Amino acid sequence: MKLHIVPARTGMTWVKLGIRTFWKQPMALAALFFMTMAAMSLASMIPLVGPAVALMLLPSATLAMMVAAAQASQGRFPTPAVLLVAFRTGQQRLRDMLVLGALYAACFLAVMGLSALIDGGQFAKVYLGGAQLSKEVAEDPAFQSAMWLSMVLYLPLSLLFWHAPGLVHWHGVPPVKALFFSIVACVRNFSAFLVYGLGWLGVFLLGGLVVALVSALLATAGLAASAAGGIMVGAALMMAAMFFTSVVFTFRDSYEPPSTPEPEPPHDTPPPPDSPAPGPD
Repeated sequence: MKLHIVPARTGMTWVKLGIRTFWKQPMALAALFFMTMAAMSLASMIPLVGPAVALMLLPSATLAMMVAAAQASQGRFPTPAVLLVAFRTGQQRLRDMLVLGALYAACFLAVMGLSALIDGGQFAKVYLGGAQLSKEVAEDPAFQSAMWLSMVLYLPLSLLFWHAPGLVHWHGVPPVKALFFSIVACVRNFSAFLVYGLGWLGVFLLGGLVVALVSALLATAGLAASAAGGIMVGAALMMAAMFFTSVVFTFRDSYEPPSTPEPEPPHDTPPPPDSPAPGPD
């Protein structure tokens, strides 16, 4: 497995590919993203261990969206079967994905635990859905400090797990090595990921502005506030689905394609398309 170093402009190419691929199969990709989020929400309702189980599912959910995006980029229709792709590719891959999920849950809960040392766990309760965010809580300096600490600590955590599901699934890399190779690839391609992040920030800001204008027009026309709220939620889900659609392209361009065919059936989980030489879109 060889690491690719790509120019900074590739980051914007990843953004464009994510948006373009999403619109090839918008209903399928949006529905798959919604189903992954729904599955994690349902898992979080399990008594006592729910939040940890939901966190363990995140690497598998990310992999499912990567596989779906790879299929859509090849002009194929991704089916709900991709949601189980992490659990259908042999015992070894299944164990590795479960270990990866457990590592992610442990690391994320450790970040929440460190933030709790600052504000007594208030930010963790709000973030994990166990408490409501009131104005008084949001303005509490301890809460804000805990929030910023969590954001700073989550950045290296996200880099560790960014490519890890794809490395485990497509390259058969053990979980701990996958974390190492993931953060190395992200750091070596920092300029491309910086442009990628700024590009998506711009997309979300522009999308939010458009939704706000549409909501204001609906309110002026006398339509119910619930209609505007539904549009905002739908737009947010759609943009999040586009973002997750783009992740597979960051993986594809960061590594050499696997040299041997994968064990799973090709109609379920094709490997990502071969990476062309990055260049302006």
